[in-house]
Amino acid sequence: MGRWEPNAQGRLEKAALELFSEHGYEQTTVAEIAERAGLTERTFFRHYADKREVLFAGTPHFRENFVGTVVSAPELLTPLQVVRAAAEAAGAALEEFRGRDFARARQRIIVANPELRERELIKLADIAMGMADALRARGVDDPDATMAAELGMAAFRVAFERWLTDAAERTLSELIEEALASVSAVLG
Repeated sequence: MGRWEPNAQGRLEKAALELFSEHGYEQTTVAEIAERAGLTERTFFRHYADKREVLFAGTPHFRENFVGTVVSAPELLTPLQVVRAAAEAAGAALEEFRGRDFARARQRIIVANPELRERELIKLADIAMGMADALRARGVDDPDATMAAELGMAAFRVAFERWLTDAAERTLSELIEEALASVSAVLG
């Protein structure tokens, strides 16, 4: 094994997804991931704290897409319009950075493991809290800030699930727009 090979993180990610899919998350070890990637365990731990983090490594960037868009949105937008812009920006970044195939593989692994499902829900709740905080910083009072953020995250989750299974392969942004239109229809 060479001392340095390019794209160690990408190779570890690919190896982990393959092994989690083949053998299950619980049965896969860090040593197996590193070996499949052609790297050492030490290299694995330079990039990730544990095997779970392979699936959640992009969380800070993903959160920043949501919250950063709320912070920088034009002042004239309503709270729900701001949240819509944030969800669409984060969705576009997810599509571009990870793609549907990665997201499908990742989601299958998460759905099959209660610990990972819990971690995913905590991640989404943290993003919603971050958006609500950013809305409050924009002058939106509670409960409106919290409600807009939670509705936006709910619409994003519905759109994301549809995106993974959409036979027409519409974009995540299109499905977010559709989900938020449903929210508006439900609210009247």
